[in-house]
Amino acid sequence: MAPATAQLAEHTQGEEVLIEELPITADALPSRDEAIVLETLVVSGTMPGPGMWKVRRDGHTMWILGTLQPVARRMEWESEAVERQIAVSDFVLLSPSAKFDIGRGRLRSMLLVPSMLRARRNPDGDRLVDAVPEADYARWLVLKERWMGRDRAVEKRRPIFAAQELYEAAVEKSGLRFKGLVSPVVSKVVKRHDIPVFRPRVEITIEDPKGAIKAFRDAEIDDAACFRKTLDHLEADLEKMRIRANAWARGDMLTLREITYEDQSRTCTDALLESRFAQEQGIDDLRDRLENAWLEAAEKAIAEHETSFAVLPISRLVAADGYLAALAARGYGIEAP
Repeated sequence: MAPATAQLAEHTQGEEVLIEELPITADALPSRDEAIVLETLVVSGTMPGPGMWKVRRDGHTMWILGTLQPVARRMEWESEAVERQIAVSDFVLLSPSAKFDIGRGRLRSMLLVPSMLRARRNPDGDRLVDAVPEADYARWLVLKERWMGRDRAVEKRRPIFAAQELYEAAVEKSGLRFKGLVSPVVSKVVKRHDIPVFRPRVEITIEDPKGAIKAFRDAEIDDAACFRKTLDHLEADLEKMRIRANAWARGDMLTLREITYEDQSRTCTDALLESRFAQEQGIDDLRDRLENAWLEAAEKAIAEHETSFAVLPISRLVAADGYLAALAARGYGIEAP
């Protein structure tokens, strides 16, 4: 979260299942939810991917492709339709990002790496078993054994980092991957056709990087909430992640809307952004700043270009408080794929 995905897929290939033939009645047919019992086989091969949203105003149109993480590991995206749309666009808008400027230059940045790595560990030399509730740690051991084996180094991590490592391992071993499919295609087309491209950035300057790292190590961040949510996510939502990966690959927008889950990465991000550390570093409102930066750039692009193209995580596109809802509230016409 990720990772709606993020931020899981093809595990039971090659297995033979013997099914006793029984008479089937209408009452015996399972509902859609009841049918989701066995691990879903993640799709492979060439797939069309999802359709695109259209945002319109005054005769101008922005086409928006929703991206997903994680995706099926063995899928190849049939991207011709998207490539054609990018090629006839006057402007391409990418997802927003944050840029952290430590103001010390590349060499000094490299010297900070050991301190950053130490910041991933529990303060005072505590181990994970000492940092989370006993019941959660018991759940962790079961999931860790399944997805990570006997990894000992992770036991020294802060819960927020241990949870991320577990999540990534589970995704990779479930037939999914975090490697993006869309970015390479967009980059190829904009270079080929010399199309202007823009990524909104929120720049954050860290005046005292060493002090910030020390503050993070000592910060009271609600790691436990992130840790617990990740365990919940892996226990309950791996199957949904497989289904959504398949739906994205096939362009099944109905399933992408129906099969949802609360991405644990949002809980983990909130744990950081709501901490005193985030307030001291001026990043506690980062999510709002990123959204505002993208919306401002999108409105400008639509006003200045008859046809434009954009990419955004699909979870933020279709959320009740997402980017499309914000554009609709500002008077733009929205047409779903």
